[in-house]
Amino acid sequence: MNSPSLSHDVDSGVFCLANAQIVLEDRVVSGAIYVAEGKILDVVEGGQCPVGAIDCDRDFILPGLVELHTDNLERHIQPRPKVDWPHDAAILAHDAELAGCGITTVFDAMRVGSIPTGKGRYLKYARQLSREMLALRAENALKISHFLHLRAEVCSETLIEELSEFDENDRVGIVSLMDHTPGQRQFRDTEKFKAYVMGKSGMNDAEYQEHFDTLLDLRARLGDKHETMTVSEAARFGAVLASHDDTTTEQVVTSAGHGIRLAEFPTTVEAARACRDNGIAIMMGAPNIMRGGSHSGNVSALELAELGLLDIISSDYVPAALLQSAFRLAKLWDDLPRAVKTVTKAPARASGLSDRGTFEPGMHADMIRVRTLRYMPVIRGVWSHGRQVG
Repeated sequence: MNSPSLSHDVDSGVFCLANAQIVLEDRVVSGAIYVAEGKILDVVEGGQCPVGAIDCDRDFILPGLVELHTDNLERHIQPRPKVDWPHDAAILAHDAELAGCGITTVFDAMRVGSIPTGKGRYLKYARQLSREMLALRAENALKISHFLHLRAEVCSETLIEELSEFDENDRVGIVSLMDHTPGQRQFRDTEKFKAYVMGKSGMNDAEYQEHFDTLLDLRARLGDKHETMTVSEAARFGAVLASHDDTTTEQVVTSAGHGIRLAEFPTTVEAARACRDNGIAIMMGAPNIMRGGSHSGNVSALELAELGLLDIISSDYVPAALLQSAFRLAKLWDDLPRAVKTVTKAPARASGLSDRGTFEPGMHADMIRVRTLRYMPVIRGVWSHGRQVG
């Protein structure tokens, strides 16, 4: 960041947002941010508004949000139970929604590992959907940056086969080890698992019991093998390996042994403390923050935030909640830069991205303009690589 005396000619290919409150890593400064060729050129403190600059009227300027785990694309491809939506239309709608929420980089979560038999079956979809996503990206049809997050479900019949269809050219940035065996992790309470599954699928008691038994059998026969193979496949892709719903210290120690450095949604304080002790970044869901607790009855993200055991926020299933939860944390911590880091620099670095998430010169010019209304952030502009997309 240069001195207030520095100025740039905004008529020579330089784009400028001025008269703004710019959220840096450790403080908020009044000034202007300059962009050239899609990259951050400079941040200049002071109240000047050069001719040709956009006057932000004292709004906040934040780095674009980085989303590591969202189920939002799946919601678009199946907006109602048993309703399949055309994939191109779903991807474009998903992309536009995220851009409108200030998310400029996303790791789209897609499940790999299917159960093609029985009442509780779920079918393969990730390979075809990802090809369509990559094709739209190649045609410059997408507003924001998309990477893949493969959610490897170990309780499945086809996980290794499905992972084998991907390679290092598929922009697989994250692979997470998922284990939804009832009775542990997210669903330690099997009654909550039963209510969730029956409510979502419309199973009767007999069908549910068959599904329950199938999952336990798959975990017993294939779970350990699938975990080992998934770790190997993530290395083949060059992807970051993540754990999901760690509950106990023992599970975290196992995660650390796999080389995991990102924990998605630990369910207890015990697991979160173990993550901290093992150098594993802790990610919690924005809906947990906005609702004041977990819908599954697990640990509150706000409790972890108060204990200093929260590093990253994910929107999970509500894209707009990512920015909203950051401002909720800013109020809790009385520290806006610290809160903003949980949705910008911290997720970028945890996913291996060093070219975004801050306003240092040379970084991608991913930016959002925000005004607060009774502590609620209202987005007034979004830029991805210097191009306005919202």
